[in-house]
Amino acid sequence: MSLSTATSVSAIPLSPGDRIRVLIPEGELFSGVFEVNLDGNIQVPFLSPMSVKGLEISEVQKKIYDSLIAQRYFQRQFLQVNVSILQWSAVQVTVSGETFQPGRIIINSRSAEDRSQQQTVSSGDYPPERYLTAALRGAGGVMPNANIQEIRLIRNGKERKIDFTGIFTGDPVEDVPLIAGDQIIVSRLDKPQNQYVRPSQITPPGIRVFMSNLTRTATSNASSAIKSDGSSFPYGARFSQAVVSANCAGGVVTAHDRHALLVRVDRVTGETQSWDRAIEQIMRDSKNDNDNPFLMPEDTVACYDSTTTDIRDVFSTISDVINPFNLLLGVFGGTKK
Repeated sequence: MSLSTATSVSAIPLSPGDRIRVLIPEGELFSGVFEVNLDGNIQVPFLSPMSVKGLEISEVQKKIYDSLIAQRYFQRQFLQVNVSILQWSAVQVTVSGETFQPGRIIINSRSAEDRSQQQTVSSGDYPPERYLTAALRGAGGVMPNANIQEIRLIRNGKERKIDFTGIFTGDPVEDVPLIAGDQIIVSRLDKPQNQYVRPSQITPPGIRVFMSNLTRTATSNASSAIKSDGSSFPYGARFSQAVVSANCAGGVVTAHDRHALLVRVDRVTGETQSWDRAIEQIMRDSKNDNDNPFLMPEDTVACYDSTTTDIRDVFSTISDVINPFNLLLGVFGGTKK
């Protein structure tokens, strides 16, 4: 587990929807609770709209102080301005690149009840989900090919690169606070990084895989015990683990040449990839990613019977057809009530 060094509350930049409390002991007319509007401004009485989006609390405090002095409402020696955070809002950011669910992401979203209760609290607020790691989790987590050494954060045309390798090595990591409109880009590496394919702050904790292991075709979903949500695996599980979970491995000698099929749809291109492997090969000689790949979200695994089992079923079917007793039982047995 890494040590994520989150920014102090006073150093988190303001974003539209944030609510702050301004307290001026000698100027009650200027005091109050103000919300950052969609333009990134606050409206303090008797002052022009003040742009505060992207500013820290200390910077907002100084800006109000300087404005009051410039407008000659106060003299410097008598003016005290205190600004504190009352409530952090949810923010919408954009995540693109090597994540499982890229797109527009809303982070730090809270229920109406939580927001209502927070407004009555005077001790401030802390937004644990308004950071870069939360945005990456909201986008489904980074993929194996993600370049986590250079996560790109673009804000107001300026770019910053963040290194998240410490999340996996245990070294301290600075988690960057976000504001509305931030753009996050996760670039792609030529090769997947297997050491990062495990649950973490920026990867999915688990994945869903659909599996089938039917000796005979089922007549309904209920009879085949198929679940609507598939089977869950921790992120980092491999093809062989799905084979075992589906009860495809082991059994009688006649099942030794069974094989399994892994089907995956590429998230970007929409193309279908497949791995058809003998189960004995998967279990005994699975030393590389090609023979025993990592499972990814929404993969499908199907197991097929051995040639011996198929031949046995063919002879069983022929026997049922040519056996006169079975024919008579089928004719007269079907008329009984």
